[in-house]
Amino acid sequence: MARSQAIKLTNSVRSRRVDDRFYRHLVSNLRTGVLAITRDGLLAVMNDIAYRSLGLAAGPDDLGRPFTEVLVDCPEVIGVLEAAFDSDDLPNRAEMRLRRTGKAIGYSLSRIYDDEGEAAGATLFFKDLTQVEQLEERERLRDRLATLGEMAAAIAHEVKNPLASIEVMAGVLRRQFRDRDDAGSTDVREQLDDIIKEAKMANAIVVEVLEYVRPIQLQPERTSLLDLLSESVTMAEGKIPRGTIVMDMSVDPDVPEMTLDAHQLRQMFANLIANAFEAMGGTGCVRVRARMLMGEVEPLGGTRSLPSRVRVEVHDDGPGISADDLERIFSPFFTTKPQGTGLGLAIVRKVVDAHDGTIHATSAIGHGTTFTVTLPVAPVRLPLILG
Repeated sequence: MARSQAIKLTNSVRSRRVDDRFYRHLVSNLRTGVLAITRDGLLAVMNDIAYRSLGLAAGPDDLGRPFTEVLVDCPEVIGVLEAAFDSDDLPNRAEMRLRRTGKAIGYSLSRIYDDEGEAAGATLFFKDLTQVEQLEERERLRDRLATLGEMAAAIAHEVKNPLASIEVMAGVLRRQFRDRDDAGSTDVREQLDDIIKEAKMANAIVVEVLEYVRPIQLQPERTSLLDLLSESVTMAEGKIPRGTIVMDMSVDPDVPEMTLDAHQLRQMFANLIANAFEAMGGTGCVRVRARMLMGEVEPLGGTRSLPSRVRVEVHDDGPGISADDLERIFSPFFTTKPQGTGLGLAIVRKVVDAHDGTIHATSAIGHGTTFTVTLPVAPVRLPLILG
């Protein structure tokens, strides 16, 4: 009898050990993020994909700590979990956006019940939908660009040519009044200067619209990223006065030469840096950092390795961007500048998309802005983008 009981006890212990191992393997190998808390608010489970999706670093003592401490940088997730026991109508297939990283997260929230049917905790299953959202946005943009493309030729003919004529005729009239010193002639010259200025501005808008809708034909070549970024800084200084702004640039030594369209990306980074100069008003620091991303897997939680990629961050010490504006800065024709066209960052994203890369921005009022561009070391698709 004692031997039989001992065998049963041994088998029970082994079973629990197998169950524990299987449970850990199950959770760690799921293709979705899993996060579970106890009824009293302690973190019970959080797998690697959950950490990656939320942009957090795993700590050795996270399990057993209050989940509000572990997720302090993700207030949106904290808000969802705190409501887990307040209502029976729990969200299923809902979405949230993490303001800190700009990621879109799709999630489902469920309660965990014990043997007595009491709520013992809650679990959150979620996926990083950022790439899916970006692909959907690309399709929407292409639909809009198809319509804009049809309008572009008419705009060029009906607007651009008359604007050039207005500018030329205003210049001719101004020269006729150049040598006159009477008060009336001075007023006329000032008015003609305004006409020429406004005509140039309108023409610049037309040119940007045409650039935005024009197909990008990439011409990839082996390029040093450090050289490309240095040249971008020089180009940015030609667009916006740098003043006393300090440039702090760092490219990790393990970043290899990349196969990309140097001309397109040089212009793109110059635009980002020039925007930083303009936002800072001549004082502060712009930091540019480039590093390799190693050991990445597909964003939706799979195990397939992605091609080698490089991440470039452009950070400024400017006034920052409000949360509402941050969600719209890449949208065509959205601008907060009095004389802006709203196409600069839209064109930036188009160039990044053409290289099969990603771009997102993080910002907070009073804490500056960071644009993060991720690019493959080598192209992974044909070098033709129609919009």
